[in-house]
Amino acid sequence: MKLYTISSSGASVDIEDFLPRVRESKEEKNIDWKTTASFAIFHAGAEMNYLVLAWWGNGNELFTSVSVEKEEGWVEDSNRYSFCLWDLEVFWHERNSFIKHMYSGHTDIEAYRADLKTEPDESGQPRSLRSLRATS
Repeated sequence: MKLYTISSSGASVDIEDFLPRVRESKEEKNIDWKTTASFAIFHAGAEMNYLVLAWWGNGNELFTSVSVEKEEGWVEDSNRYSFCLWDLEVFWHERNSFIKHMYSGHTDIEAYRADLKTEPDESGQPRSLRSLRATS
């Protein structure tokens, strides 16, 4: 599974805060994660942490699960919470990556997993989106 982090403040996101919920959420789904193209976004929002879990199925459909960390713990409620506009940049990259590596006549899950969204750092060199600032 590909992992991305997004922070509303630009600070580093502590992935350890999200990993237990990722494991729990994955266990709730009847999916063979070893063979399924998927990604997660650990989004440290201005007010709450959001975990966006997304996976490809039914040939070309992207399924999503969004959990929000509240005082009482993680809550998944599609009537109240979803991914936000800052997450869409990752979704666009993942769409193109899926087409290229999984939907273009051949299937290469390893190439898909290696194809992470990047952005240039201060020197112009590519870096993982792990440190994307949501206000940029």
